[in-house]
Amino acid sequence: MTDYFSQLSEDVRFQEGLNACINCGTCTAICPAAEVYDYDPRILTDMLQTRNNEMVEELLKSDMIWYCGECMSCKTRCPRNNVPGLLVIALRNLSQKTGFFTESEKGRQQLFLKRSIGEWILNYGYCVYAPHLHTSMFPELGDVWDWIDNHMDDVFTRVGAKLGKDGPGILRKIQSEDLDELKAIFDATGGTERYETIEKYSAKKAKEMGLNLDETHNNEYFLKIYNDNDKNHHEF
Repeated sequence: MTDYFSQLSEDVRFQEGLNACINCGTCTAICPAAEVYDYDPRILTDMLQTRNNEMVEELLKSDMIWYCGECMSCKTRCPRNNVPGLLVIALRNLSQKTGFFTESEKGRQQLFLKRSIGEWILNYGYCVYAPHLHTSMFPELGDVWDWIDNHMDDVFTRVGAKLGKDGPGILRKIQSEDLDELKAIFDATGGTERYETIEKYSAKKAKEMGLNLDETHNNEYFLKIYNDNDKNHHEF
């Protein structure tokens, strides 16, 4: 059996995040995610503290590691300087690296994040790019956004924005040389490789589930992972 705990313990975030948890539950008491999700950072930390490889694999395949918002409130309160938020980041990293993220509902949604925020950053220089926000995918934006979407150039011009245009101003066009530099940073730091890994394991999972997956947003697998939301994730 692969020693996932040893791989996890090599991550500096794991090393910084775990310092003899005493199970006091202070992290859970202050955790915003624990308020709305069936999530308990104390339990997660305790599972890791056992050094049980099967438990680590269970976490890597679970929804639990995707509930945390990485706000690091836990860091400010723990009497032993544990940081469950850092442990979660280390777990997410290994889950993506091994492909285990595709075994959970929330983990599979990494493909959506990669193909939206991830690609918007590289293609446009923005993590949120207004021309690609449509109520067909984001219904919570409502009728007002539908109107803005249909009158986008006029609306952004009125507020002084330079949407997709050269020159100073918000949402201005990011020059190609700057985007090339951004891409080079992703290449050098492993971001590009991670994107490719997410695509690779997502394609494998789509095939396993018998769902179509292509490069667009309009395919069976992508729409399924985007729309799946088991109510059992929540406390209320």
